Amino acid sequence: MSTQVENFESVLKQVGAWQSGHFLLASGLHSGEYLQCQKLLQYPRHGLSFAHALIKKVLAAGITPEVVVGPALGAVHLELLAALALDEQLKPAEPIRGIFAERPEGKFEIRRGTDLNPGQKVLVVEDVTTTGGSAASVVALVKALGAQPVAVGAVVDRSGGQAKFAVPFFPLLSLDMKTYKPEDCPLCKAATPLYKPGSTKKP
Repeated sequence: MSTQVENFESVLKQVGAWQSGHFLLASGLHSGEYLQCQKLLQYPRHGLSFAHALIKKVLAAGITPEVVVGPALGAVHLELLAALALDEQLKPAEPIRGIFAERPEGKFEIRRGTDLNPGQKVLVVEDVTTTGGSAASVVALVKALGAQPVAVGAVVDRSGGQAKFAVPFFPLLSLDMKTYKPEDCPLCKAATPLYKPGSTKKP
């Protein structure tokens, strides 16, 4: 498969990452559309092309991160691909690291022997932004660890412009995908089966 980064939407559909149905999002909202970016990121060629396009946007804004951090599980693979793209474009003396933050007990942490250096400039990446909650939590974690969050990047912003961060935000693609509170969801009212992504069972 060849990736044309100028046509992000067609690539997402080509690999089956853009799905239709009735989904329970991580935010608790419902939607008739879902973006499963692991279907994109399972192809390193696609993922790296998207990551290069994202890093170009960040660097063009005059922002030069020194490390990339992404929330697990959604940004797993993306943080490494973005770090590789940053490494290839900047060619720094020291290799760029890609780190994932996990929340084994509901709160994001950086574990497994990795850490951030005080004052280190951090790019936070995630696959899809709906409310921005996960990325914002990682931005807060980076600050708490003494590093400096400088930007947030995402493959897709589906927040309709509602996601806001304390640092500049760089989505590759902005899509107006409607979301609903469970009590207002027309798909629920139509008795359309509800699925939680990653599961074959109704939640």
